[in-house]
Amino acid sequence: MGNKDDKIKVPSFEEAQTHYTPEQRSKLMRKIKSSDTKPEIKLRKALWNMGYRYRKDVKSLPGKPDIAIKKYKIAIFIDGEFWHGYNWKEKKQRIQRNRAYWIPKIERNMQRDQHNTQQLQLMGYTVFRFWEQRLKKEFETCLRAVVGAIEEKKRNIGR
Repeated sequence: MGNKDDKIKVPSFEEAQTHYTPEQRSKLMRKIKSSDTKPEIKLRKALWNMGYRYRKDVKSLPGKPDIAIKKYKIAIFIDGEFWHGYNWKEKKQRIQRNRAYWIPKIERNMQRDQHNTQQLQLMGYTVFRFWEQRLKKEFETCLRAVVGAIEEKKRNIGR
C-alpha cells in the first residue's frame, strides 16, 4: 500500500439493495461493538490479573490496537470474522445483498489490517491478530502466546 492509488475503492452503499430503512439499518449497526467485546474484555482481564499493564484502543499506534503494551512493544487486535474477512474466499461467495459495496468494503478492511500490521512490525512491535471466535474457543492458547511474547521481550530487555 505504497500510495493512495493502491487503496481499494469502496463504492457508496446502495439503499435499493437492502430491505432495511436507513433508520433501521443505523439502529442495527449501532448495536455492533467495535471495542469492549466480550472476548476482548476477557483477554484484558486475564492479562491484568497476571500483572501485565496495557492500554486499550491506542490511537497513537497504526490501526489503533485493541490492546497495546508499549513497554514490550506488543499490539493485539481482536478481529470480527465478517468485518475483517475470515475465510474470505469462501465467505465472499456467500454475500448476496449489495455485493458491490460489501466485497470492496471488507477487502479494504483486510488491506488496511495488513498495512497496519506491517507498520507496527517496522516499529518493532510483535503483533497478534486473533479472530473473535478463535479467542472464544482457544482462549488459553491465545493467552499463552501473548504471555510468551511478553516474557521473551522482558528477558531481552534484561540483557
